[in-house]
Amino acid sequence: MLNKLLPYALLATLVAAPYRPGALAAEAADEAAPVPAASTATDETAANGTEETTADSEREPVPVDDIRVLVEVFHKIKQDYVEPIDDKTLIENAMRGMLSGLDPHSSYLDSDEYLDLQEGTSGEFGGLGIEVGMEDGFVKVIAPIDDTPAADAGVQAGDVIVRIDDTPVKGMSLNDAVSKMRGKPGSAIKLTIVREGEEKPLVFEITRAMVKVRSVRGRTLEPGFGYIRISQFQGPTGDDVRKQLRELKDENDGVLHGLVLDLRNNPGGILGAAVSVADAFLETGLVVYTEGRIEDSELEFSARPPDLLQGAPLIVLVNEGSASASEIVAGALQDRQRALVMGRQTFGKGSVQTILPMNNKAALKLTTARYFTPSGRSIQAEGIKPDIVVDKLKLAERQGGEVVKEANLARHLVNTDLDEAEPADEALDAPDEEDESQPLAERDYELFEALNMLKGMHMLRQRSAAP
Repeated sequence: MLNKLLPYALLATLVAAPYRPGALAAEAADEAAPVPAASTATDETAANGTEETTADSEREPVPVDDIRVLVEVFHKIKQDYVEPIDDKTLIENAMRGMLSGLDPHSSYLDSDEYLDLQEGTSGEFGGLGIEVGMEDGFVKVIAPIDDTPAADAGVQAGDVIVRIDDTPVKGMSLNDAVSKMRGKPGSAIKLTIVREGEEKPLVFEITRAMVKVRSVRGRTLEPGFGYIRISQFQGPTGDDVRKQLRELKDENDGVLHGLVLDLRNNPGGILGAAVSVADAFLETGLVVYTEGRIEDSELEFSARPPDLLQGAPLIVLVNEGSASASEIVAGALQDRQRALVMGRQTFGKGSVQTILPMNNKAALKLTTARYFTPSGRSIQAEGIKPDIVVDKLKLAERQGGEVVKEANLARHLVNTDLDEAEPADEALDAPDEEDESQPLAERDYELFEALNMLKGMHMLRQRSAAP
């Protein structure tokens, strides 16, 4: 009799247990990030779940009839399924099903998956290096992470994974698919991918590796014009951006005339890191706010002085692989008219996932709120529309004859302001000034266009400031 009653007790506890809010502040606990302007949650509450937000009298009544049906299903499976299955597996499957049925981003994390998540946000984990989501029963690549096995193999944002090794993905849960893609560094995996524009599925054989994500990189594009690439938002990303800005200024005699902030194929990450990055380029004002059903999900994040670029022109590059935290940064800088956003419309993930630790060392990743840009735009399923659209193009070398100029014409007038005119034939045969193996326009057309726009903005700024 006790064995028959046990599932009832377990399932009733599962459904009726009080909801303990994990604090959104835990996801925003980057020391460099501004503190929320309105939040009742504390870091201690987020970590330990020591406070209740709902009194017993305010809880909704337990749906007894539905619980009976759930228990009936439990017993039918237990009794009639083709193979024996234990209670723990059934209950865990029920929890996974409850969460996966809500939205693509909510999930139940067992102890190993919870550890994997913590490793991923710290910037070091084993696997392929791709951010994925579920779409129509298949695993869709949100974005490959820079310098990882997946990116090096040629996996692209928007790819749909239909097979992992010889196993079809259709019918798998996202957690199961991720678990199959993770593995021992050095082991091989085969991904069958459907890509828009390709007639046949593509097969990638990839060797797993210990992925160490360097989230921030930077370099000088041309004297006075800097470039910072953020591949993922991790705990130290805000500090790393500030450090990179200092280094770029040192390389350019203490002054940057403009900066390109590259968020292409950045799948997101920690909310606090996104706020910290946006804050680096804003003096004051709202960066992002969130809205949800519980009080702890009502948060506002504001910037604090100074603007580390001191008002210099800023361009943000985005594409269809820019998601979540990337969209927060792009949306904030666009709404505050601090930056020009270039590229293609972003992914559109505008929801907040809170990690709720459980007593069994597992956790829930639960969608608890939506992001809104400073002007009140919801990012969810819409994304950020760029101010200037730059299509995904690749330049080819121009084929053609010699270019004829005035100086090449017979009996042309001589420009007396020039010290010495070059012979026409030498001018035509002169080698290119740039001795690089491949010009920027061919290597990265979108970045090339952003740099040109940045230089134009700087020139207009100089002219408007001239007496």
